[in-house]
Amino acid sequence: MAEVQTQQDYPRGLNFEQVWAALMENRELQKETDRLQKENALRQKETDRQMKETDRQIKEINKRFGDFSNRFGEIAEYMVAPGLQDKFRKMGLTFQEASNHAKYRDDDNNIFFEVDIMLENGDKAMLVEVKTKPSTEDVQDHIQRLEKMRTYADLRGDKRSFLGAVAGVAMTKNVRDYVLKQGFYVIEPSGETFNITPPNGQPKEW
Repeated sequence: MAEVQTQQDYPRGLNFEQVWAALMENRELQKETDRLQKENALRQKETDRQMKETDRQIKEINKRFGDFSNRFGEIAEYMVAPGLQDKFRKMGLTFQEASNHAKYRDDDNNIFFEVDIMLENGDKAMLVEVKTKPSTEDVQDHIQRLEKMRTYADLRGDKRSFLGAVAGVAMTKNVRDYVLKQGFYVIEPSGETFNITPPNGQPKEW
């Protein structure tokens, strides 16, 4: 009759107590791993929440700043426009007419644009772009606006020449230099009034 085996054989000669201790240690390690994973998940959740809140705050600040910039730009237009005629007159450019938000539209030729401040006489017109903080992209947009103005005028037999100016409340030196290099006038606040700086060389005409 075969002998009944009463003790389980364990690998590498380990006895029951050693195997059990290893299992208990492994279980504790697993508990610690689970705990760390839960903590990491909670931290990640809190981080995600904080990031969402930060994004929300940034969007709110950008919206408020955008609204402020728009309102400030509108105010600047109405503050600058009345004095521009006098300032340019002293520089030898006389404009009898001045208007804000002049809109031009030609559906047949797909031409649409708006001018913040338009100064005009019988021979020339000045298109002024007003920005709180102008960028080089704004200057490039103004160049395209002058090109549209030239096309719009030619289609109507308007032989006047068109000049450009950029007015900025906070204009960096790089942007200022870029504006002047493009043949535009620079209009900047100075104390309770503003200054006009002519472009480098001859003002560009369209």
